[in-house]
Amino acid sequence: MERAATTMLERHQANDAGAAEDVLDAKAAARIQRLTGEAAKIRQWLADHPEDRPGTRGKVRKSNRTDSESAKLATDKGVIQGYCAVAVVDADHQLIVEASAHGTGAEQELLLPVLEACATQRTASTLITADAGYHSEANLAALSEKGIDALIADNAMRRRDERFAEQAKHRVMPEPLHDKSRKEAKPRLFGSEDFIIAPDQSHAICPAGQRLHRNGKDCTIGGYAAIKFRAPEAACKDCPLRTRCLRKPQTTRSRQVAVLARKAERTHSARMRERIDSAWGREQYGRRFATVEPVFGNVRHNKQLHRFTLRGQSKVDGQWKLFALVHNIEKLANYRK
Repeated sequence: MERAATTMLERHQANDAGAAEDVLDAKAAARIQRLTGEAAKIRQWLADHPEDRPGTRGKVRKSNRTDSESAKLATDKGVIQGYCAVAVVDADHQLIVEASAHGTGAEQELLLPVLEACATQRTASTLITADAGYHSEANLAALSEKGIDALIADNAMRRRDERFAEQAKHRVMPEPLHDKSRKEAKPRLFGSEDFIIAPDQSHAICPAGQRLHRNGKDCTIGGYAAIKFRAPEAACKDCPLRTRCLRKPQTTRSRQVAVLARKAERTHSARMRERIDSAWGREQYGRRFATVEPVFGNVRHNKQLHRFTLRGQSKVDGQWKLFALVHNIEKLANYRK
């Protein structure tokens, strides 16, 4: 903003030097004043809040001058500034046993603190279910270490479920008059099976006869230990097979290939996939939707909490707890044995 205001001033000063009759119009002057004022407010805010808010990955979280404790949230309506409201719901009576609002858009970092907050409400037979937003290898490892029985979905759970094999036909279809001509098939690119690996695994030979050198340490791809090789840029620069080897021959400088060697140790995510894909896991996880989603529907639709109306994490957290309390009172009042 300061740069924009300076640029406008320099342009008008140049006009003043060239023609005396040219004057700074009121609209441009108002814009310069507005930009300068906004920049001054931001600089003052930064001076009052010198400490950065670190994120889960160590990066600095962007702050909002109106509410510095809020966070950017990715929703189906785009990115908004707000708070993430979390609720732990009892499956038997749909009572909220823990409710809290957090100024972060990453749900993964909220799973363990929320479960810790409601630890006194759990028993040895309690099963925790959560959607894919709370899934991460670190969370699953922590749950295993603490001995908490849980089913945490991942982003590919429904794609692995044969019951949803035909879900694509229910999505929005293209226009009926769209181009129905056959699309040109993409040429097959060379795969790892087309490369010759040296017996000592020190290098590989590509289909063009060029030598690829081993690239660093072993890596893990899809749960398998792999060995990576990379070709020198000079070998790929004028190669006649460049279009058959590189996905983006216009921008990619050299080919890299990974060869699977052996099955790596099973991760917590792999164990969770096997557990949640079992008949028992699907039955238990299927109850999650009927347990928690009606609670959010009641609070948002019936209680009209479409958005938080306060600022500051403590106030928003109090507002969310208040509506959770109203929901529980209603449930208890209507409870019949």
